[in-house]
Amino acid sequence: MEDRISSFEDLRVWQESQISAVMTYRLVKQLPKDEVFGLISQMKRAVASVSANIAEGFGRKTNKDKLQFYRIAYGSLLETKNFLYLSEKLRYISNTQLEEILEQVVICQKLLNAFMRPLK
Repeated sequence: MEDRISSFEDLRVWQESQISAVMTYRLVKQLPKDEVFGLISQMKRAVASVSANIAEGFGRKTNKDKLQFYRIAYGSLLETKNFLYLSEKLRYISNTQLEEILEQVVICQKLLNAFMRPLK
């Protein structure tokens, strides 16, 4: 079996970011309804942006352009992480839930850092 990467779907960093998004979308379902236009929409937007920017960066031709989108993805990942911490501090999610999803987010952070390194 060949390990050739021919599309963004082949990228492990994209696959893991999709897992983070699914986990986040499931988690926000338990947040209070009065957060629909606040924390919930912010978290969904930020976490969805991670895989979207990885995909868009993959399609760019130059390393400079690719890196720009991967950096945006990284920023969105950190934004998601911030909202997760805030959700726990507001007692919308438990510390256990926070730690579980942060494990996945950290996997994405490490993969994205490693992915960007050769482009710098």
